[in-house]
Amino acid sequence: MLERLNEALAHVERHLDEPIEVADLARITLTSEYHFRRMFSALAGMPLSEYVRRRRLTVAAAEVLAGDRTLLDVAVRHGYGSTEAFTRAFRAMHGIGPGEARRTGAVLHSQQRLSFRLVVEGSGSMRYRMVEKPAFRLVGRRARVPLVHQGMNPAIVAFVRGIPADTTARIKALSDQEPAGIVNVSDLLGEDRSEGVELDYWYGAVTGADVPDDLEALDVPAGTWAVFETSGEFPAAVQNLWRDVFTQWFPSNPYRSRPGPEISSTRISADGAHADAELWIPVERVG
Repeated sequence: MLERLNEALAHVERHLDEPIEVADLARITLTSEYHFRRMFSALAGMPLSEYVRRRRLTVAAAEVLAGDRTLLDVAVRHGYGSTEAFTRAFRAMHGIGPGEARRTGAVLHSQQRLSFRLVVEGSGSMRYRMVEKPAFRLVGRRARVPLVHQGMNPAIVAFVRGIPADTTARIKALSDQEPAGIVNVSDLLGEDRSEGVELDYWYGAVTGADVPDDLEALDVPAGTWAVFETSGEFPAAVQNLWRDVFTQWFPSNPYRSRPGPEISSTRISADGAHADAELWIPVERVG
């Protein structure tokens, strides 16, 4: 998989002055567009679109300083329809406009070309199991919140605190299958998983029961789920597990992610410092 990912990066480099289609990159890596976007973001630490933008602006900066082309020629060559749009993007990355950079020979920023390599870190292993789960219903309360990669998510904390205790008890009572009890669910999350992107957060229960009038429901079709276990400091252990699934497990196993909610079932210690958790990721086998 790493070799194919590097082939995809080489394709990006060869076509920086052309439209780059994610479908082409997915074909090179023998996976889906959905999974490619998510795995790239997890491995690279930025969305594919951001990486391409920064590489184009890095190459464009060299052309600006060389002075062989007009600024409009450089802008069009790298996908910008006007010098104004190019100037805004250039300034956002380099902190200075292209005209000024050309006149002064300013110090600019560079997005280095990425390459993925296998790094062996210790001898730890990931605990997981595969579950073929029939269709089910998620019932509870929902809110649109920003994605936070590290630390507590203030929007989620405020949302959960605002749910009355009796409502929480009724939601928990609806649980009649695994993952059991109250679950935390991320759905309709942007494929690039960038910090701040919005998602639907659910505080609910997995059930086959009818939906109370004052609660919302999400019908989830039957499918395969990879279920991962972790134990450690909260919330870092759960957030790190999410990261490791996409950066370590997927590249090493014949599965890819598929559209659907991602579910965590978390048991937090009384002092809020420790958690035992399961993470349910919808997957499909490759090949």
